[in-house]
Amino acid sequence: MSSVASAAATAESPPRHPARWIILGVICLAQLTVVLDNTVLNVAVPSLNKELGATTADIQWMINAYSLVQSGLLLTAGNAADRYGRKKMLAAGLVLFGLGSVCAGFAQSAGQLIAARAGMGIGGALLLTTTLAVVVQIFDDEERPKAIGIWGAVNSLGFAAGPLLGGSLLNHFWWGSIFLINLPVAVLGLIAVLKLVPESKNPSGDRPDLPGALLSMIGMVCVVFAIISGPDHGWLSARVLGSAVIGVLALAAFARWELHTPHPMLDMHFFRDRKFVGAVAGGILVAFGMGGSIFLLTQHLQLVLGYEPLEAGLRTAPLALTAVVLNFSGIAGKLMVRMGTPRTIAVGMTLLAGGLAAVSLLGAHSYSGMLAGLIVMGIGVALSMPAMANAIMSAIPPAKAGVGAGVNGTLMECGQGLGVAVLGAVLNSRFTALLPAVAAGAGSLPAALAAARTDADRAVVRDAFASGIQTSQLVGAVAVFAGGVVAGVLLGRAERAERAAAQQPMTPDATAAPVAGEAAVPAPGAAPETGGRAGRPRAEAE
Repeated sequence: MSSVASAAATAESPPRHPARWIILGVICLAQLTVVLDNTVLNVAVPSLNKELGATTADIQWMINAYSLVQSGLLLTAGNAADRYGRKKMLAAGLVLFGLGSVCAGFAQSAGQLIAARAGMGIGGALLLTTTLAVVVQIFDDEERPKAIGIWGAVNSLGFAAGPLLGGSLLNHFWWGSIFLINLPVAVLGLIAVLKLVPESKNPSGDRPDLPGALLSMIGMVCVVFAIISGPDHGWLSARVLGSAVIGVLALAAFARWELHTPHPMLDMHFFRDRKFVGAVAGGILVAFGMGGSIFLLTQHLQLVLGYEPLEAGLRTAPLALTAVVLNFSGIAGKLMVRMGTPRTIAVGMTLLAGGLAAVSLLGAHSYSGMLAGLIVMGIGVALSMPAMANAIMSAIPPAKAGVGAGVNGTLMECGQGLGVAVLGAVLNSRFTALLPAVAAGAGSLPAALAAARTDADRAVVRDAFASGIQTSQLVGAVAVFAGGVVAGVLLGRAERAERAAAQQPMTPDATAAPVAGEAAVPAPGAAPETGGRAGRPRAEAE
């Protein structure tokens, strides 16, 4: 690399903020509350049925209102953070999340709780995008992998701790306590953000992309709604198909609009970058494997091995704790620097797939066999998820960090939903195919057991469900492994192309200005410009 290029790279790297690690702690605390609320409500279902008279449909909307609103707003929230300031949006997210938590904690009806959860989803979208964007802004290239690793470890901790925290609170307080616990965190976080976090935003000041924001929200909400509703209402039902079609059409219109508007919310030229495409493909399948595996693990532990909900939650903890230890200790970050992003992602996803297979094959009848698989999965998550987030964020210009975080969050939401939907469908199809004639047509394990007349029939039903769990876990393992191969190959090619372009000497022909009215053409073999800046004014891209 030439001295000019080296100086430019140094100039692009942000200076080390003196309070960066304290700021990271504040960000992680805010992030933890958002992730906890994705899972904490599940353990309160019996209390909500009793205290609020909530029906099954009400419970589904209480859970889904949060994820639907959050996933639909992630791209818009990231774009708003880039335009108006990440510190402002982080503070706004904490305020909205805190107010929504108060309203949820004191809700007097199912409708009020659903509305409060939707409001919390708005705050959650702002927090998920701005926390990662701020991490990218305050940490330089050397420390960023470790910082993103810690940020990612908080996500793993949240998914494991949600049911445990909820169960502990419900043992001593009323159901509203699972929401009010967020309030002191939001207040402390807001004070710390206002005092410590530096403001940053896109210096180009792009105009708001209101049509893009509307189309992305409609598309994401409809697609996620179809994924959530599919297992309960049938994948070919009018409700699911109609929602999916509207979502796909809206996202197609969004992509077309973004290609032609002068100030796009999401620059579609990013998808010409192999690094970005590889990280996106891998990110979806990592989330697919994690979302599906957690969904299957809870059923495996409770319905096959016979553990109570709190006992099952405790037994999934080794997965998250392994990821947390490796990331908080910095081991995962050091390995990523040593192995490089492509190899780290490929190795991490291979370990995640191997752990899933081990849980399926060794843990079919006992927890002792499952434990080794959970630890291997935790190592895979610790390596692959932060590396994936780092790859996505590094493929997008720093000025668009909020949008990059929105893309990362959207991938996680969609991947987890797809994992639950697809692996759940594999489980159901295998389960129903193996049921005895007396229980044919039963749509769940309790229904099949109720239809069985003898102990022998009930044993066959339980074996059929265990076989369905095992098959779906193996399908998830294959999907994750394939994602690791695809992501590793694409990211490896992108890095080799970047190195070749950097080593290629600049010639007069290559640096000459193009003829008026003609676009500059890259030299043969040169890598496409990272972040989709090709053909766009420099000020706009940055």
